[in-house]
Amino acid sequence: MFRNLERAEDIARESMIEGIRWRWETYPEYLDVLDALPKGINYAGYIGHSALRTYVMGERAFAEPAGEDDLARMAAIVTEAVRAGAMGFTTSRSPNHQTADHKPVASRAASWDEVRAIVRAMGETGAGMFEIAGERTGPDPDRIRDYHERLRELSVETGVPVTWGMFASRHAPDLWRRYFDLLDETAEAGGRMFAQVHSRSLNVLYTFESYTPFDGWDVWRDVRALPLDEQRARLADPALQAKLVDVASRPSARHAARGVTLPPPDWDWLFVMDSMTERNRSLSELAAERGVAPALAFIDIALEGDLKVLFRHPINNEVDADVLAMMKHPRSVVTFSDSGAHVSQIMDSSLQTHIFSHWVREKQALTLEEAVRMVTFEPATHWGLHDRGLLRVGFAGDVTVFDPERIGPRMPEIVHDLPGGAKRFRQTADGIAATVVNGEVLLRDNVHTGAQSGRLLRGPLARAG
Repeated sequence: MFRNLERAEDIARESMIEGIRWRWETYPEYLDVLDALPKGINYAGYIGHSALRTYVMGERAFAEPAGEDDLARMAAIVTEAVRAGAMGFTTSRSPNHQTADHKPVASRAASWDEVRAIVRAMGETGAGMFEIAGERTGPDPDRIRDYHERLRELSVETGVPVTWGMFASRHAPDLWRRYFDLLDETAEAGGRMFAQVHSRSLNVLYTFESYTPFDGWDVWRDVRALPLDEQRARLADPALQAKLVDVASRPSARHAARGVTLPPPDWDWLFVMDSMTERNRSLSELAAERGVAPALAFIDIALEGDLKVLFRHPINNEVDADVLAMMKHPRSVVTFSDSGAHVSQIMDSSLQTHIFSHWVREKQALTLEEAVRMVTFEPATHWGLHDRGLLRVGFAGDVTVFDPERIGPRMPEIVHDLPGGAKRFRQTADGIAATVVNGEVLLRDNVHTGAQSGRLLRGPLARAG
């Protein structure tokens, strides 16, 4: 099971071994365990395809198609999970999701017919939604059309709401528009589908305290295996610097030997993150000023900051006009974030605070009321949590108290507070006075009060029961 998680979701195996007490086997038992655990915030869960496939098929899950018995068992387990309170069923067909040994996670070995059969079985319960990390179609119009038709037909034929994350990419700036056309096509055909979008660009963060782009490369990997104090001393050695710069100036030879082409980062799009603004300066620009190679500027700047400097690499580099159009689309919800899983690789936890600081205060492209609705009522409605998202008598008491003139994200920092001392990024915010969960103050000025008022939120069939 760890093979599905440790690389694809950046969760340290050692942390999972130490932090998870396996007190369940079935999904209903899993929800009961979560229900009994003390919680600060509210939780809900899907049943995931990779976990399901691994449970049913064992090692075969990573390489083989499901047989009829496998498929029947998976369908029955998903049905059982939704009736117990799972919000739905999720799968990944994304090539980004790999095991630690660079092989596809289990869900990627599944055929589309397998996905369709499981979603159809869930649809027969009358509840649950289907969430997918999508296939990489590239710009090929035929591949895009084929994928979109399969998604649309799945929603229409099963009656199951379908959702997926979407952002614009500098490599294919208009591709998102075709996906949003799919939302409208599905609605016209009688299905329900919505996109999950960002309020800002999605970034991979690099720092010598966590990861750099070169950790697995020749020469670099030996240095990066040392304690940070020793790395500081070694990185200051001009002879070693020359070797590191040479290796980082062309595709990785070590990866090429395994048949993987891994080029150096695009230095024009690797920024020194010295503030939360997205107007940071690039390594190529700073290297030109210093008269050195970008890889050497990368090392020198890190050393000047005691190896605590953050470098930001935008995955998508969204244009403001496109971001706003996606956010305001009637069939989108502003909630797409990866930082909860990729705890030491990706930081976009400022998705909500960025709405208020950038789109409301700086750009004045949204009213305060529109922004609040985007992060409260709309997500609650899309996931069927109809007693949440509004300040109304009889609704759950979940409230964030903030100052619109001050709210904004603080710089991320590396902490080692996961089980076993594993690292993660932590990010807090300015201008938030308190967070209230189910009527109790959970956070006051970013500090946990000790309250444990969070709850497990189950799907509609469990609530009805």
